[in-house]
Amino acid sequence: MANSKKIFITGIGTDVGKTVASAIVVEALQADYFKPVQAGDLSYSDTHKVKELVSNTNSKFHPNSYALETPMSPHAAAEIDGITIDIDTIKIPKTKNDIVVEGAGGLLVPLNEEDTILELIDADCKVIVVSRHYLGSINHTLMTVKLLQEKGFDPVIIFSGDEHPTTESIIKKMTGSKVIGRIDNEPYFDTMVVKEYAELFRDRLEEL
Repeated sequence: MANSKKIFITGIGTDVGKTVASAIVVEALQADYFKPVQAGDLSYSDTHKVKELVSNTNSKFHPNSYALETPMSPHAAAEIDGITIDIDTIKIPKTKNDIVVEGAGGLLVPLNEEDTILELIDADCKVIVVSRHYLGSINHTLMTVKLLQEKGFDPVIIFSGDEHPTTESIIKKMTGSKVIGRIDNEPYFDTMVVKEYAELFRDRLEEL
């Protein structure tokens, strides 16, 4: 592989399908996976979930920089654990492989009193925004994409959940962003379903 890619996956909010999207991108590119900050669910973390959904043997799963006990915003979860998140200690692992980095919640989720998830995105990262339709999601998607564009990124979008043509078309029109595809509300996600989406999205992901 020529230059390995760093792909950062963010959502327009919480529970929009970032972890399933991360698993699909990891599988499609046989990439490594890194979740810098995990808050809560340590016994069945996002890293565990992605690992369970990925079936290729090339992907490596890197340990969290911060694994916090409480399922809250990272700054608050860290406070309960008696620590302060220092973003200088969070480094995307060096690997010859592509690597997928999954954020927590949306871009402006606080990590401490000064820094947000946005500060974890290296300048050379390709950014994927996961957008799921709900009342208010157009606003959340446009704000997320425009903020990334202002910071010099050229984000692409993965839609998640049931198709909503009017929502998707206005988002495409107003952001000018490329769409990788949409992950439907499947009855369940397992390695086979993830593999099918990986094959569907692979060409577009390789072009990032």
